[in-house]
Amino acid sequence: MRFIHTSDWHLGQTLHSAERGLEHQHFLDWLCNTLEQQQADALLIAGDVFDNANPSATSQKQFYRFLQQAKTRLPALDIVIIAGNHDSPGRLEAPGPLLDGMGVSVVGLVPRLADGSINLASMVVPLHQDGKVTAWCLAIPFLRPGDVPRVDNAADPYMAGIARLYQDVTQYALSLRQPGQAIIAMGHCHMVGGEISEDSERRIVIGGTEALSANMFDASICYAALGHLHLSQRVGRQEHLRYCGSPLPLSFAEVDYQHQVLCVDIDGEQLRQVTPLHVPRAVQLLRIPRQPAPLPAVLDALDSLDLSGLVTANQGPQYDPYLEVRVKLDAPEPGLRTRIDSYIAGKPLRLLKIDPHYPGKTGDEKGEPAAEQDTLDKLQPEDIFRRLYQGKYQQNAPADMLQAFNEVLHEGDAS
Repeated sequence: MRFIHTSDWHLGQTLHSAERGLEHQHFLDWLCNTLEQQQADALLIAGDVFDNANPSATSQKQFYRFLQQAKTRLPALDIVIIAGNHDSPGRLEAPGPLLDGMGVSVVGLVPRLADGSINLASMVVPLHQDGKVTAWCLAIPFLRPGDVPRVDNAADPYMAGIARLYQDVTQYALSLRQPGQAIIAMGHCHMVGGEISEDSERRIVIGGTEALSANMFDASICYAALGHLHLSQRVGRQEHLRYCGSPLPLSFAEVDYQHQVLCVDIDGEQLRQVTPLHVPRAVQLLRIPRQPAPLPAVLDALDSLDLSGLVTANQGPQYDPYLEVRVKLDAPEPGLRTRIDSYIAGKPLRLLKIDPHYPGKTGDEKGEPAAEQDTLDKLQPEDIFRRLYQGKYQQNAPADMLQAFNEVLHEGDAS
């Protein structure tokens, strides 16, 4: 059998000020075509369908329209969806009664029986080929502490509970499996050794746990379709434990990364092949320059920027590339945005971000030692302003800026 593994769509996401519905629609249209071209038997969506727990009506309509179109073009396609840490589990499951009849299975919450025990049967989904069950899918959503079984005397109850749940669901699937049927796992989690995409991922830390061990996957699992990390990668260099990554770049840090979905072929109970299918970009991202440079060099780079090959005529401004400008500054430049805008005037570009770098400023700077920091109730507004300015620009706030700050601060005192 063949299935497509995808995750982390983040429908409804904005890149700084840019709405990305157009890009997501291009991806969904491409995915629908790809499912048909590959003659896929199943589609596994491993969490973070939406960018937040309260997605817009437009994003939800976009998602459900895709499901309807995919099932119309491939009526026998099995679709399995789990909730990620960005999704609302209940909201994702709400249309379940309608989707069940379409061959679409959604697991947002860990299901419970009347006695409070976990309903393992609801987390094991059959996958079909030519009308016959060829695999069993363990559909395990993002797990919160209340979702996992209690494991007494464990050093880390949360980690032990996750491992126990995966074991229990796996054993239930094995009780259903007939010879020649594969066991496939789905999960939305951060595995040990996983490479994080800078600026675009929300860390998952619960009870001090940062990442999970690959040991929680039983040897009977022929493939694990994982979500959460935005870069496609193997877990522990194991071919069958995979993150597919997000289909769109979710920050400028991903400008050079080729986003993809994974086409997975299973032969009986064994993994045969994993093939990356690269997702075309509807809108390009540019970082000018690639490394922060002094302002004159940045302006020269913008002035000489060659956009041939990046912009297609007659597509419209909604396809203009997104631009991030990275500049080294010795002090704040109040007119920086205006100067940059003047250098890109007339060019088909959308300036979304100016990334200033100041001398002595490091990404992991912690500021003053805790023992030397005053509590907020002992600080005056001007003290806070001075400290924020010093922390950001590595120099004292200018006198004229302090004066302007105080004028704004006391503007209403006379009344």
